Amino acid sequence: MTLFHFGNCFALAYFPYFITYKCSGLSEYNAFWKCVQAGVTYLFVQLCKMLFLATFFPTWEGGIYDFIGEFMKASVDVADLIGLNLVMSRNAGKGEYKIMVAALGWATAELIMSRCIPLWVGARGIEFDWKYIQMSIDSNISLVHYIVASAQVWMITRYDLYHTFRPAVLLLMFLSVYKAFVMETFVHLCSLGSWAALLARAVVTGLLALSTLALYVAVVNVHS
Repeated sequence: MTLFHFGNCFALAYFPYFITYKCSGLSEYNAFWKCVQAGVTYLFVQLCKMLFLATFFPTWEGGIYDFIGEFMKASVDVADLIGLNLVMSRNAGKGEYKIMVAALGWATAELIMSRCIPLWVGARGIEFDWKYIQMSIDSNISLVHYIVASAQVWMITRYDLYHTFRPAVLLLMFLSVYKAFVMETFVHLCSLGSWAALLARAVVTGLLALSTLALYVAVVNVHS
């Protein structure tokens, strides 16, 4: 049961990344090392974020939810967009190629750094726990989130982007940056359970992805 549970969690967390890499055509471009470079950039950006948060936003120890403090902490996630832009600017090729390399490398690095050890240690335990299934599902949501964020960064950095599209792209980028903060606040205020919180995050991410996809198609069609 222990190895079976770990195998299920591992497959649920990692196989969608492998399938995305194969089905997106990145394997045909030999983009593996480009994804590795994106992962290294992720590590550097997260280190800078941790140093910044530890310096200017120490851990809140009060009993009341610090709304302003959490909002300011969430603003640091803008660094992720800057990092994604840096990765895409260093890769030559079509827009969809840049987006997938940056997003897949970024999301895979986050998966390895934040979920690999908990799955290896926890999912191999004697007792079954749903939280590791939830963690695996959440990793898939994160992959979609970073694909969406990369597409938004790619659109906003186009020098020939029509001014009519710019407000919509900026709004979607704002929602992407503060999505985690809004969801955390919503879960805290409504006292949602773990499954309800996961479902809410999946729905919000899905809506954001559909909106970004529609805008991306419009931008590509206009400039084609």
